[in-house]
Amino acid sequence: MHLAITYEAALVFWRMVTQIFFREIRPRGAFHIPHKGPIIFVGAPHHNQFLDPLLLSLEVYRETHRHVQFLTAAKSLKRKAVGFFARLMDSIPVSRASDEAKPGTGLVYLSLDDPCLVLGEGTKFKTEFAPKMQIMLPKSLNSVVAEVVEVISDTELRIKKEFGGDSGKGTARIREKIVEARENGNNGLAFNVLPFINQQEMYRGVYQKLKEGGCIGIFPEGGSHDRTDLLPLKAGVSIMALGAMANDPTVQVKIVPVGLSYFHAHRFRSRAVVEFGTALDVPVELVEMFKEGGNKKREAVAKFLDLIYDGLKTVTIRAPDYDTLMLIQAVRRLYKTPGQYLTLGQVVELNRRFLEGYTHFKDEPRVQKLRTDVLKYNRLIRDLGIRDHQVPRAQKASWKTLGLLVYRLVLLMIWTSLALPGVILNGPMFILASIISRQKAKEALAASVVKVAGRDVLATWKILISLGIAPVMYAFYAIVATIVAVKANASLATRIWTPFLVILALPFMNYAALKFGEAGMDVLKSLRPLIVALIPGQQRSFDKVKAMRVRLSNEVADVINEFGPKIYDDFDQFRILVPASAPPSTGNPGVWRRKSSVGQVDAQGNLLIHPMTWIDERLFGWSRSAKCGTSAWGESTPTQDSSRPVTPDLSDDEDHGDYDHAVNYISAYEDASRHKVRSRQGSYADLQRLRMTATTQQNASSSSSSLRPNDSQVLHMRPGSRQRKQSLSDLIPVERIGSVDRQETFEDVTTSLNKEASRQSSGA
Repeated sequence: MHLAITYEAALVFWRMVTQIFFREIRPRGAFHIPHKGPIIFVGAPHHNQFLDPLLLSLEVYRETHRHVQFLTAAKSLKRKAVGFFARLMDSIPVSRASDEAKPGTGLVYLSLDDPCLVLGEGTKFKTEFAPKMQIMLPKSLNSVVAEVVEVISDTELRIKKEFGGDSGKGTARIREKIVEARENGNNGLAFNVLPFINQQEMYRGVYQKLKEGGCIGIFPEGGSHDRTDLLPLKAGVSIMALGAMANDPTVQVKIVPVGLSYFHAHRFRSRAVVEFGTALDVPVELVEMFKEGGNKKREAVAKFLDLIYDGLKTVTIRAPDYDTLMLIQAVRRLYKTPGQYLTLGQVVELNRRFLEGYTHFKDEPRVQKLRTDVLKYNRLIRDLGIRDHQVPRAQKASWKTLGLLVYRLVLLMIWTSLALPGVILNGPMFILASIISRQKAKEALAASVVKVAGRDVLATWKILISLGIAPVMYAFYAIVATIVAVKANASLATRIWTPFLVILALPFMNYAALKFGEAGMDVLKSLRPLIVALIPGQQRSFDKVKAMRVRLSNEVADVINEFGPKIYDDFDQFRILVPASAPPSTGNPGVWRRKSSVGQVDAQGNLLIHPMTWIDERLFGWSRSAKCGTSAWGESTPTQDSSRPVTPDLSDDEDHGDYDHAVNYISAYEDASRHKVRSRQGSYADLQRLRMTATTQQNASSSSSSLRPNDSQVLHMRPGSRQRKQSLSDLIPVERIGSVDRQETFEDVTTSLNKEASRQSSGA
């Protein structure tokens, strides 16, 4: 009971922290989480050191109220701050041999006749090694390790198998390094001694937790990293699942793959998506093989690890390199036309599909040419100093453009003045957090062989440092305020209450400064296109880049329509983007619109999040659409005048949108007869026709079914208590949802539709 209270108190605290650090955290596929029985949550990629398990735990608890115990490196638990919070979360310590590595005496090299025979010069193998211990080579060889099976003498020992595996590539590279070392006057390589660590106690603890029906969380890649692809998975997660079922046949373990996708993970006020995949059952035949031991046991562990890896591939974006990831994101932005808003979940899903398609068809001449053209377009807009989402809105300079620029400058000064006090007061904390976190990143990079730039530790250290400095800083300001009150000869009551009032007021003031500053940054990002547009001679460059974007958008859509059906059998049936014939997201235009799933009013009415939206429209719209409360952001009514200047998108490098409720699509289709759909003029109509080529023969009803609602487009009804009702499966077409009886309760309809989708899936 005590642990449960402590765990939930820690979750409340961390939810506040993560809501401040992240601008948006969006779950997907949360209905896949079983509400009963033992579960192992397998997370990847491990891109955000200690924040990854926090986000996973928070989303699991929000959906099912289940507690997740994570396996945490024993070395991390020894750190004061990290260890304190990890113990509050009831983490399970795991000792790693690499954390206990010690430098060995002398130098080593490989025998010319036997790659498994390690020879030494000035070594003390007899005193430093014993069977089952490991020897680690330098970082220049990726810190490869091998298990010691026999210590022959102080200068000879035998390893279980070749360094780097049986392929021989690792051995060849080691011999090359030894030759280089000898050319530099050294007769071998330095090495580290890794102790043998018996993990049986840890495994027994995990087995007991699973037997009690608990939830275990693990990141099988091992340590965190900032690579674009997954690291090789460790076998521990496979051993846990198979071992628990082998020890007790009544235990039915399920594996839930979890993908974590970040949009600039290390930055303050970034966005994150936590995606849960379909729960995997542990095959009975693999459990039986595991029981046999020996080679059969190793084979069972390897096979189940492959199944887990396949499950992770369905919820992660795995690019071979950073350039490919940037290309995929650029193509996805070109595929989304103005006026279409994607949720974070849809962005992640599109990235995944594009990456899969690109990997499959990257050698096609047409795809290679498209890659070249997209990279050229990216360089062009970078030279102009604008972003892709601002290109379609770039207008010919006029007095309206100048007026809009002046207005936004005034607005920027207002938001800046409101945010400035908080920025000044929190400045020392921001500066120290930035400096120390970068130093920690350098240290982590130097100690790792898998990190690229060490960015995976930045966010963690920014939060930990801020948590440590904030109380000290608040206390200092309270003392200063009290001294000022004393110097001003304030009353005794004022002197007594001053420090308490300051400490209570500072968090609210800082949060307000955060929101004002965020709004000001959005305004600041929108100024550059307006300034560039007013520079003489820039209109020709704008026209060139706009024409290039239109051509590329049509080319992207054409390529996708050509190659998409070759890789996806249901390509035309399950499109993510809304068809051109889809009506607006709400039937009743107005200033105030629905709220998003994270509690925010969308771009139509939230003055704090989007300060430019309807003020811009009313001051600078000069069109009949302004009277209807429409947005200058592309979500407009039939009366929109396409010639007027419109407000650029607020997104930085990724899309922003809150339109994720299937009910809004349903009501929109029901109201289609009462509200005329706005016309699509120009080349973007051609783009939409290209996208919908395969579906032009369908009627409006079948078009609606082509909108496949993923998890970010389903209903998440939350009553007054924290207990959440189940969510709709992502296999249910919108048309089917729209046909349900409105008199039925939400719970009955959800259960019925999920069963129907399950039957159809199993029948297929």
